[in-house]
Amino acid sequence: MIEHFIAFFIGFLIDRIVGDPHRMPHPVRLMGRVIGLLERAFLGKDSEQKQRNEERELFLGALLWVIVVSLTFAVGFAIWFFTHLYSSYLGIAVEAVLTAYCLAAKSLKDESMKVYDALEKDGLDAGRAAVSMIVGRDTDVLDEDGVVRAAVETVAENTSDGVIAPLVYCFLGGSVFGLVYKAVNTMDSMLGYHNDRYEYFGKFAAKMDDVFNYIPARISALLAIGASLFMGKEYSAKGAARIFGRDRYNHKSPNSAQTESAFAGALSVRLAGDASYFGKVVKKPYIGDDTRPIERKDIKRACRLMYATETLCVMLMLFLALVISILYYR
Repeated sequence: MIEHFIAFFIGFLIDRIVGDPHRMPHPVRLMGRVIGLLERAFLGKDSEQKQRNEERELFLGALLWVIVVSLTFAVGFAIWFFTHLYSSYLGIAVEAVLTAYCLAAKSLKDESMKVYDALEKDGLDAGRAAVSMIVGRDTDVLDEDGVVRAAVETVAENTSDGVIAPLVYCFLGGSVFGLVYKAVNTMDSMLGYHNDRYEYFGKFAAKMDDVFNYIPARISALLAIGASLFMGKEYSAKGAARIFGRDRYNHKSPNSAQTESAFAGALSVRLAGDASYFGKVVKKPYIGDDTRPIERKDIKRACRLMYATETLCVMLMLFLALVISILYYR
């Protein structure tokens, strides 16, 4: 148990300091390759499904999900078991690295700050290009406010999906649970689309991602509200709590607006609203109040709030770990 908590904290520090080295092998990229291979094996290469069999596609999508999750759990458990069996130090080191791979705080901050830097140095077109790397909407139609808003929304939503949720699963079950969560999240990212190919095949993956993120999303929002208390005059904990209570379900997903509403209230800006995808405008409700115009610095503010939310989460987890350890070894 002590070894697990040590590995967890070291993994958090590795991600915060180093992030994801792009040139090193990454388990999530390996998951993506496996998911892609299975997807092509089950659906074929033809993106246009001429003869639809909805029940078959739902079954195959669920089967892919079970295979990927089972394989991820088996490999993750084998790595954990045999490294700890060989040496406690090796086990801690490997679990810490895998835990860091499950987290994305520094990567999220780095990628969103590229949008800020692009706007500051090279203007709107560069900002559009930078934000296109982290969002799925059409960015060529965005004005500067739209680019900033998209970046802030990405930081807010991924504070749950990419930071707090994997922290929760890594704390509960080490890197094994963390890797399983990343597999679930990756399948949703690759298959959970409402289009001709994935409407039925990706439905199970999308629903299971909602299930796995349901509690972490709400924990993330509450932590963001709590973190806002210590963030100074640029942040409003009262506003975060108010907008969270009012707008946390202003999204098709039961989870996405949870942290977005807390961030919108904390920053006193309005997020979401209509967006264009593949040339088609999708109607979406607003999140937050238009208290003040959104500005470039809100990207920085969102990143600071994300880091503060993660830090508060880790502090609470370490306190809980201390209590558990004292009770266990008493």
